[in-house]
Amino acid sequence: MNQSWDALKDHHAAVEGRPILDLFTDGTRAADFSATADGMIFDYAKTNIDTRGRALLLQLAERAGVADKRTAMFAGAKINETEGRAVLHTALRNMDTPLTVDGQDVTIALRATHARMQAFAADVRAGRFTGQGGQITDVINIGIGGSDLGPAMAVLALAPFHDGPRVHFISNVDGAHAADILRGLNPATTLVIVASKTFTTIETMTNAETVRVWMAQTVANPAAQFVAVSTAADKTAAFGIDPERVFGFEDWVGGRYSMWGPIGLSIMLAVGPDGFADFLRGGAAMDAHFREAPFAQNLPVLLALVGLWHNQICGHATRAVLPYDQRLSRLPAYLQQLEMESNGKRVSMDGADLPYHSGPVVWGEPGTNGQHAFYQLIHQGTRVVPCEFLVAKRGHEPDLAHQHLLLVSNCLAQSEALMRGRSLAEATAIMASKGLTGAELDRQARHRVFPGNRPSTTLAYDQLTPFVLGQIIALYEHRVFVEGVVLGVNSYDQWGVELGKELALALQPVLEGRAGTDDKDGSTARLAAWFRS
Repeated sequence: MNQSWDALKDHHAAVEGRPILDLFTDGTRAADFSATADGMIFDYAKTNIDTRGRALLLQLAERAGVADKRTAMFAGAKINETEGRAVLHTALRNMDTPLTVDGQDVTIALRATHARMQAFAADVRAGRFTGQGGQITDVINIGIGGSDLGPAMAVLALAPFHDGPRVHFISNVDGAHAADILRGLNPATTLVIVASKTFTTIETMTNAETVRVWMAQTVANPAAQFVAVSTAADKTAAFGIDPERVFGFEDWVGGRYSMWGPIGLSIMLAVGPDGFADFLRGGAAMDAHFREAPFAQNLPVLLALVGLWHNQICGHATRAVLPYDQRLSRLPAYLQQLEMESNGKRVSMDGADLPYHSGPVVWGEPGTNGQHAFYQLIHQGTRVVPCEFLVAKRGHEPDLAHQHLLLVSNCLAQSEALMRGRSLAEATAIMASKGLTGAELDRQARHRVFPGNRPSTTLAYDQLTPFVLGQIIALYEHRVFVEGVVLGVNSYDQWGVELGKELALALQPVLEGRAGTDDKDGSTARLAAWFRS
């Protein structure tokens, strides 16, 4: 493995200053440095990866054992070694193939739970399950992290397919979030989903109690309009939720990988069981591609290797995700958790310190809004930010096709501009044509130089449908897996979130005046005293 890393670093040093545009001289690069899967195209030609670099990256993946680890994951092996768990979110979208874990076919229970979800969603949408004031008009999903980011992103992404109740999300323990969502809703026709595997997540349960109190002001039995996505049957019963409205999932489904199952109930309520089934089929199609396609044509593998090249080899610390699709506006936030919680580690599987940086900082906003915000830094700033563009061939508004054409034009233009740039000579010619001369010509021209040679990839698809959204999410899930395997980290634990939780619980009685600050540092103690006063 060290030899593979060293060879890549040597190759990068040899080509670092080469213009990406020079790689297009033979006319074959665009086709050679792209790959397809079920109508989706991934173009990575606008990077400085050449044939030699790609061969070294593929060799890195092979030597890291990506193929064997992939087989182990799909077979139900306990690849989450620090928690002793399998990693089987893929089973949620492929329930028809038997899968044995610890001597049991886990798909039997998955199918039963999924059937219950379908029946319940159908009853709510058809008005057979009602609130205490009539047919359910609104659904509130209360969760945080993986119990919120995925479903919230997906519900927004699939807005053209909504034909059920309106769906809202409360996640932040800041009371403003609950207050703003509840304002204007009718408690008597609102269904509440409390999504917490343990039913103890402090933010989620605090918000659940807030919503229950709000509902109790109007309805006689608030718990009758609550649903739980949880495995803690005793706690959901204590809350008053009927066991028929409790949907559990196994510990081998991590929170940030869980929207394919009961955590996705809010999605199913919005788009219906059939729409949700299409979403699962899209994920399953990407699973099949990931398992079957050779590495050189495998979208998750290629996406991961491009990411490793930019972060670990080139040293670019961040990655911008730029969907030119307004309904994917929450995708960057979703991918922040998926990638940064999964691979934001500092030790390898054996506990040794990593000899290189782990995952990059992931951020972004939808285009074209970002063009009028942070693209200035991307184009002319001193740091290189690799960009990942996503764009559909078609929108969902045929009467606004001219706007979609403008959207796609901007997307393609931005990736071209990042690569091509504008030289000082070109900028000088432009400003000279405006009548400038001498020192002022030079000064103004320098402000208009674009360094260029800034890498980007483009993921293009026909139209954002439930199937395509499933493809996209599964693609990024497997990208995280491949990067994690190559980096030698466990992508499926998240111990980094624990310490802050523990300290927050200890600080609450301090802020309430029930405990002192003797064990706190001076800064924390002084701030706590200020808030307490």
